Amino acid sequence: MTRPAGEGLSDQERYDQGMTVRREVLSDAHVDRSIANTTEVTGDFQDFITRVAWGDVWSRPGLDRRSRSVAVLSSLIALGHHEELAMHLRAARRNGLTVDEITEVILQSAIYAGVPAANTAFRIASEVFADQP
Repeated sequence: MTRPAGEGLSDQERYDQGMTVRREVLSDAHVDRSIANTTEVTGDFQDFITRVAWGDVWSRPGLDRRSRSVAVLSSLIALGHHEELAMHLRAARRNGLTVDEITEVILQSAIYAGVPAANTAFRIASEVFADQP
């Protein structure tokens, strides 16, 4: 996929697009909490992730949101980013993955990321899914 011809989106359009996708994937409640907790130190970062992660990458047409969630879960498990895993497990459910599919992603990660990483991911997933209907 090449860069589109022309000027592309403005920063404001990227931010707006990113905020829409971010809210759809993570939920209004989560995004509202993040925005409410923004400080002078974190303000530029919030703007950056909204424009770039959500407005540019998550908005691309090359993968559907289910596939993006699989990629994110795999990456978070492999890199040990447990503080983000619970949030993205909930997002994966919002993006249409079933608990059984997520279980398969975690099991698959045991082979490539290691059993301890998968063990921790299963613990976090069990906690997240115990709180969801």
